Amino acid sequence: MKKKIIFSTMLMGLLLWACADDFTEKSATGNIPDQDLQTATGVELKLTAAYSAMDGERVNRQGEGVAAGGDNWWADVVSDDAHRGSTDGDNTALFQVETLDWQTGNSWFLGRWSALYGGVNRSNAVLALIDQITDQDFTRQAGEAYFLRGYFNFELQKFYGYPSFISVENLVNEEFNQPNPGPIWAEIEADFQAAIERLDDEILVGRANAWVAKAFLGKAYLYQGKYDEALPLFNDIINNGPYTLNTEFVDNFNAAGENSLESMFAIQFASDDGRSFNGNGAGTLNFPGGGPLGTCCGFYQPTQDLVNAYQTDGSGLPLLDTYAATDVVSDYGINSTYDHDDNEETPEIPTDFTPHTGPLDPRLDYTVSRRGIDYNGFGRNPGKAWIRATFSDISGPYLPKKNVYQADEVGANRGTGGWGSDWSGINYNIMRFADVLLMAAEAAAEQSSPNLPLALQYVNRVRERAKNMTYVQALDENDDPVPDTDAANYQIELYASFPDQAFARKAIRFERRLELGMEGHRLFDLRRWGNAMETINTYIENEAEDLDQAGYDSKFNEYQPKHDLFPIPINAIDQSGNVLEQSPLWQ
Repeated sequence: MKKKIIFSTMLMGLLLWACADDFTEKSATGNIPDQDLQTATGVELKLTAAYSAMDGERVNRQGEGVAAGGDNWWADVVSDDAHRGSTDGDNTALFQVETLDWQTGNSWFLGRWSALYGGVNRSNAVLALIDQITDQDFTRQAGEAYFLRGYFNFELQKFYGYPSFISVENLVNEEFNQPNPGPIWAEIEADFQAAIERLDDEILVGRANAWVAKAFLGKAYLYQGKYDEALPLFNDIINNGPYTLNTEFVDNFNAAGENSLESMFAIQFASDDGRSFNGNGAGTLNFPGGGPLGTCCGFYQPTQDLVNAYQTDGSGLPLLDTYAATDVVSDYGINSTYDHDDNEETPEIPTDFTPHTGPLDPRLDYTVSRRGIDYNGFGRNPGKAWIRATFSDISGPYLPKKNVYQADEVGANRGTGGWGSDWSGINYNIMRFADVLLMAAEAAAEQSSPNLPLALQYVNRVRERAKNMTYVQALDENDDPVPDTDAANYQIELYASFPDQAFARKAIRFERRLELGMEGHRLFDLRRWGNAMETINTYIENEAEDLDQAGYDSKFNEYQPKHDLFPIPINAIDQSGNVLEQSPLWQ
């Protein structure tokens, strides 16, 4: 059974000390003192509380609650992968995030900041408790706490650029108002290294081990351009670790593949038949605005630009330089219309639209829901009837699929929130093995002595899985799958070679988008590659043309260098008594 370690209501009364963890908030009086928790059980309970902070669900959080989650979906809406979705007037603060109208008081920036520092302080609380127990060995638990603190600080670093580092001593002395003179990469690296030294290789569901810590240390190196340091770590995981790719790509996003050997580190969501406090509350808006189960709210819609990226060239390879020159046919501007049959058992079939017939990467239809194609086993997507946005909104005609449960898993993976919203029980993979392969490929191509054959091998391993997986199948008039009949003209092949470093770089970066699209990585990849401004400004222009919508691009501000970091929330600066300073890009 899945371990419900991410949000455990059983622990709420016991762990108030660890929950009073806003950036400047002191621990409340009247809570259970640490001396009463100085047992193995107490350490495990506090460690569970630290893991539970990954989904952002906690008491005393600040800012937009939906922004707190670890899947980072709302950062995708800044990139060329996703629109905020829904209607333009729904949630103005997130509309401002997408359209680059950023204010330091935006509640979404504060929501993630607050949640991450909550995780830092919970991790420190574990280490502080362990320091007080001298007669027992908590090496593993300390390793996990160091890993978690490294993870939360890594997220703060990549989001905001200039976070404060809060130490165990700062927590114990309630000295939360720490300055932020510059990046904290050295502290992040030290925490991941400390985790590697204390953890073993055993796979424990929902928990870190030495392999996972190595993957994150490698990722931290990659973000700093330390490719020579990153590659040995990735190679060790690939060559000596227990992880591998799932046979089916879709198993990374359903119950069947949860905690598989591709899932290296995941937020352990779970649902039940009532209020699902262990479900994904941060993703509660990201379901069709209607749809087969009457879901809400139409947020997080894939872009036309992302869909276009899945076109192939007739030989099964991506259109690396020209994908935006042609559009995958969409039903934007076309209402859902139906053939009606007197037989009530025959579903209404949408007409007046023929899906794209050109060659496509088969991962497209496991990532994006398009009209006329099966929607996670719920039947044919009828188009506009399931799209909440109007044709005058900037959100487009597509729906996400990776975050939505399969039709045969509704009972196991669909939960509800306080207002009838969906709290999905699908795990979110913070790190999966395909990501490690592609990071290793990047490091191999970018290191001081590029190893292009190795980079090619790792990229082709990811593409080979996509080529050999089961493709989405066409549907008959009863919405039943037609055996051995693909839903589209799927064509994908392996690269024959990487002729030079420039080509390898382009192919690796493109492959990350195809493999990891709609998983919350795209914006941070563009930023660390240094091409976010050019890519996103070009995308805004292209998307306006693709949707053929008058005034579309006028709703956006231009992406500028300052947008390479989210601003430090003004609320945090004020609460620190101005000990915190705004990052240089936003001063």
